[in-house]
Amino acid sequence: MTAYFVTATGTDIGKTFVTAGLIRYLRQSHQPVGALKPVVSGYEPSVVETSDPAVFLRALGRPVSAEEIDKIAPFRFRAPLAPDIAAAREGRAVDFDALVAFTRKAVAAHTGLMFIEGVGGIMVPLDARRTVVDWMAELNLPVLLVVGGYLGTISHTLTALDVLARRGLSLRAIVVSEGERDTVALDDTLASIVRFAETTPVIGLPRLPGGLTEHPAFAQLATLL
Repeated sequence: MTAYFVTATGTDIGKTFVTAGLIRYLRQSHQPVGALKPVVSGYEPSVVETSDPAVFLRALGRPVSAEEIDKIAPFRFRAPLAPDIAAAREGRAVDFDALVAFTRKAVAAHTGLMFIEGVGGIMVPLDARRTVVDWMAELNLPVLLVVGGYLGTISHTLTALDVLARRGLSLRAIVVSEGERDTVALDDTLASIVRFAETTPVIGLPRLPGGLTEHPAFAQLATLL
C-alpha cells in the first residue's frame, strides 16, 4: 500500500480534476487504486451527482449512492466555505481526531495506491486551531501539490512550498493545472516554478476541450508514485 495526500494552494485549483484523472489512468493500467475526500464543503445533497465525492466514485467505477459517499466523504457540509465556518453554520464542528483516525483506518485497510484529497488549500482551517496542513502532518504521507496557472500562482506556490518544508512533509510532485481563464502561458508558469522547485518534479496539465484522461501528463505523474 502507498498513499498520497493531494493538496493545493487554494480552492477550485484542480485537485479533484487531477486526482480523478490519475485514478482513471491507473485503473486503465490495471492498478488497484482508492481515494478519499473526507471533508467536503459546499455539498448539496440535492445535486450529489456533481459533487467531488461523486466525481471520485465514478472514476473508481463505483456507484454514486449515499452509502458509497459515506465511505469516502463522511464530513460533509452544505455551505461553500472553510470547513470550520461551514460546520459552525450547521451547529457542528470538524472532529479533528476522528478525521485523522478515519483517514488512517481507510489507508491501512486499502491494498494498492490510495489518494487522500484535502479541502481547499493547505492552510484552510478545519477547526478553531487546526488547518489542513496539521491533518497532513498527522498522517505524514508524501504530498502531491496542485497549483494553478493564474497570475499570482508563483507567490502562492512558493508560500506553499515553504509551509510544507517547515512541517517536514515530503513533496513528491507539483502539478500545474491550467485554468480556462488563465492569462499567463502554461509554459511560462512551469518555467518559473521549476526554478524554485529544486529537485521536485513539476508537471504541466493543460485544460484542453474534451477532457484529459489520456493526456501524457497523467502517465508522467503515475511514474512518480
